[in-house]
Amino acid sequence: MLLVPAVLLIVLLCLVWTIWLKGKPKNHPHLPPGPRPFPVIGNILQVNPRELLLSLEQLREKHGPIFTVYLGSQPIVMLCGYDVVKEALIDNKDVFSGRGRMPLSEFVLKGYGITNSNGERWKEMRRFALATLRNFGMGKRSIEERIQEEAQFLVENVRKTEGKQFDPTFILSSAVSNIICSIVFGKRFNYTDEHFLSLLKNINGALKFMTSAWGLIFYYLQGPLRYIPGPHQKGIQHLINLKAFIQDSIDESVNTLNPNSPRHFIDCFLVKMQEDKQNPASEFHNENLIGSTMNLFFAGTETTSTILRYGFLALLKYPHIQAKIQDEIDHVIGDRPPSAEDRTKMPYTEAVICEIQRFSDIVPTGVPRSTIEDVSFRGYTIPKGTDVMPLLTTVLKDHEQFPQPELFSPDRFLDDNGAVKKHAALLPFSAGRRMCPGEGLARMELFLFLTTLLQKFTLTTVVPTDDIDLRPEFSSTGHLPRHYKMSAVPRH
Repeated sequence: MLLVPAVLLIVLLCLVWTIWLKGKPKNHPHLPPGPRPFPVIGNILQVNPRELLLSLEQLREKHGPIFTVYLGSQPIVMLCGYDVVKEALIDNKDVFSGRGRMPLSEFVLKGYGITNSNGERWKEMRRFALATLRNFGMGKRSIEERIQEEAQFLVENVRKTEGKQFDPTFILSSAVSNIICSIVFGKRFNYTDEHFLSLLKNINGALKFMTSAWGLIFYYLQGPLRYIPGPHQKGIQHLINLKAFIQDSIDESVNTLNPNSPRHFIDCFLVKMQEDKQNPASEFHNENLIGSTMNLFFAGTETTSTILRYGFLALLKYPHIQAKIQDEIDHVIGDRPPSAEDRTKMPYTEAVICEIQRFSDIVPTGVPRSTIEDVSFRGYTIPKGTDVMPLLTTVLKDHEQFPQPELFSPDRFLDDNGAVKKHAALLPFSAGRRMCPGEGLARMELFLFLTTLLQKFTLTTVVPTDDIDLRPEFSSTGHLPRHYKMSAVPRH
């Protein structure tokens, strides 16, 4: 009775082996080289989900700066190094302007919003978001004023630690998230508010899953895993919960909307929905509102707070750098609240922020792109609709662009006269048509939160500086600083 299943298994294995030996699938004969994929599972055996970046670096050493990896049955072209990424995302920005697959978000958002959409939908949603952030000013107060206000709440919450050791993760996440809440909902939350804590839990949980080994496995096998129990279902549920939270906020805004006086991003979108309600092809509808709002939260919460957390850890390891920032704060700002225009007068602080962004390298794989037409690129043919992954870590850690990239050195962003030196390879927000639309907001937050805290406190730790490890904690597709505690000692 066992003979027939055994024979069938052997035949199946022989068939899989035969297909694998044939190498690259015939429908992609001119893609860049890469490891031979197995049917269905692709290169999961050569690309370890738990050591993704190490696996990709090994493939880069073998195949060069452009190579192909199959995550499941679909190919992804990997781009490595500044020169290659620049040629694709900047010199050929239109061709590489599509959004690649993001299975978890696609499953929940169905292709709506800014980040996951393509074509005219993406153009309209991005244009609206940028215009709203830039021109509307989010109510009667500017975004800068909202960040300055939140920075003072952050100072007060830090002061409550009374100089004792504390983990800054939650407090930084709360402050940064409140900026998005102010923009999207028109209000901030107390750091102990239950609704706010629920929001943070779902954002953090979803992001943690997306950057985990399980998140990559879901990328490989998203079809069957959608319906199979396992840890990935928690990641899906976090997104579903966040979607419901935003829908409740939209419903509340609908009931209190004054079209002549929109209060926040949701109101602005609702007004546009009313204006376009006679247009059956309009992209301004509830699904795109939910998707765009979720995109704003993911783009503007954990990313910025993680960069800040990484930055504070670096300042704990190098207290002389912290002291130089404080000297610049005392000289330029004094006791008044820091403002965005102070950045141009504080080159050393700006150089430190640039180095924090480069060194933290928090989205090492970048966000997937896709080609919108067939393209001949460096001797290879990449068909229309092929996913492309610009590995930003290979840009930010490019030895030719940043000598000794493993060292934390703000001086690399200063010229001989002490002025800020712009560097084309500093691309933490990616580049081209799909670069992060929240770059300006993030840079302002980094500057104002950092200077406001260092104006009031000196950050210290009981851990000897030689023992502080700046290498990232393990993560599959994201870099996170290792867990640490610090003290905030009042300066005045």
